[in-house]
Amino acid sequence: MTTLTTDFAGTPLEGVDVVLADLDGVVYTGHLAIPYAVESINTIAASLRVGYITNNASRTDAAVAEHLSGLGLRVAPDDVVTSPQAAVKLLAGLVPAGSTVLVVGGEGLVDEVVKGGFVVTRSAQEHPAAVIQGFDPEVGWKHLAEAAFAIHTGVPWVATNTDWTIPQERGIAPGNGTLVSAVHTAVGILPVVAGKPEKAIFDAAVERFAASSPLFIGDRMDTDVVGANRAGMKSVLVLTGIDRAKQVLAAAPDSRPTYLIADLRELLEPYDFPTETTERDGSVVTRVGAAAVRRAGFVLSVDAAGHRPIELVRAGAAAIWNSGSAIYALEVPPELYSEL
Repeated sequence: MTTLTTDFAGTPLEGVDVVLADLDGVVYTGHLAIPYAVESINTIAASLRVGYITNNASRTDAAVAEHLSGLGLRVAPDDVVTSPQAAVKLLAGLVPAGSTVLVVGGEGLVDEVVKGGFVVTRSAQEHPAAVIQGFDPEVGWKHLAEAAFAIHTGVPWVATNTDWTIPQERGIAPGNGTLVSAVHTAVGILPVVAGKPEKAIFDAAVERFAASSPLFIGDRMDTDVVGANRAGMKSVLVLTGIDRAKQVLAAAPDSRPTYLIADLRELLEPYDFPTETTERDGSVVTRVGAAAVRRAGFVLSVDAAGHRPIELVRAGAAAIWNSGSAIYALEVPPELYSEL
């Protein structure tokens, strides 16, 4: 969404050879499928390769594939790229093969560490050569303490990811980033990170699927979009997970997606990019579909809401992102508050 005037009339899938999708907040929330996600992905998979990238380290690729298949998707374990897989690749470059590694995390992480040829321990007293940490709902103080004891000896520390939050059926819960932060506070250093927004997991996906023009779909800008941008991929932010309109409007340059959609059905529809017109009074009007946002000095106002809320969000985001100056006020009609 960096171009304000365009003749583009295709869908976000135009020119794409592989679609890479995040899971939490994109395909499902907890164990529940997000509306329209499964149907849309199955339609896409009829003509394009679809892969899945997840920072969640608590499950194996086989368990993830089974979950997705149960939702109605056609998924094999090899279609799933996990942060533990990327983390173990990083680990292999830090310590010798066959080393003992202290694992803080669940089955998904243990499984990949074993596949990588390492010996798993849960105790710093076994003098591990490294620490690898990933999310698991059962991780507690004792596990974090063992990690701190080992890291204090100077061994490498690898984290699968640093997501602060994770979507659950009951709402938003603390993610692996909060647990990594607890260890960081105790040891005073930061880990090497494999998952989004770092490039390692994206590079692993490109290699796995032999992608030359991938499109990544995520629900949060700080990990999904930033990571895709760092990896040189086009990105889609879908507003079904963590980030919503408020976060989009305030997005920093490195976290702005190529496409912004309300749900995955819009991947199959022609995409309206913003267009911009400078009025006689010097104000600038940004339009998407039937929505129009006016920028006058440091103030934005809604000229027309349009028929679809996502059009207004795209127009507002483009007006702010391309303003080249600060925006100090956003005038929104009261009836639109719920949309923003």
